Amino acid sequence: MIGRKVPDVTFRTRVRDESIGGPNPFRWEDKTSADYFAGKRVVLFSLPGAFTPTCSTFQLPDFEKLFPEFQALGIDAIYCISVNDAFVMNAWAKAQEIKNVQVIPDGSGAFTRRMGMLVAKDNLGFGMRSWRYAAVINNGVVSKWFEEEGFSDNCETDPYGASSPQNILAALKSDADAKAA
Repeated sequence: MIGRKVPDVTFRTRVRDESIGGPNPFRWEDKTSADYFAGKRVVLFSLPGAFTPTCSTFQLPDFEKLFPEFQALGIDAIYCISVNDAFVMNAWAKAQEIKNVQVIPDGSGAFTRRMGMLVAKDNLGFGMRSWRYAAVINNGVVSKWFEEEGFSDNCETDPYGASSPQNILAALKSDADAKAA
């Protein structure tokens, strides 16, 4: 994965637009891979689903809390992507009170499939979802890769550790220390 360019896809997002008014002031906006990754150094993390236990209890909240530490190490943005639609991803970010991490809806799984990370989760009633992974991406090219062990369809477990923000921070700090030495 390291050295690989992220796939060029279009994401169907919903963005807040106060000019719309009413109880649902959002409009559709297409965003491309270039919109998210071009000219930036970002952390992208992917998970099986919004509102699921590990994702909601640890992964997303910890990335949110640790955002300033990532910024201090030269990360411009942190993105959370999941094979969920824009409505679900926005509702989850709101429920989690997320301000720093941006959510990316991969409703059809096109990005996830082209990253080679789409797996069946029929055993949980999810259908096709993303395997849990994270990456540091520089200007659209993967420079660091963190994939949970056991990649497989209908995995009986939900491994979490390699793609944790703490693990990624440790790798980035190690790089920074090596450069400083």
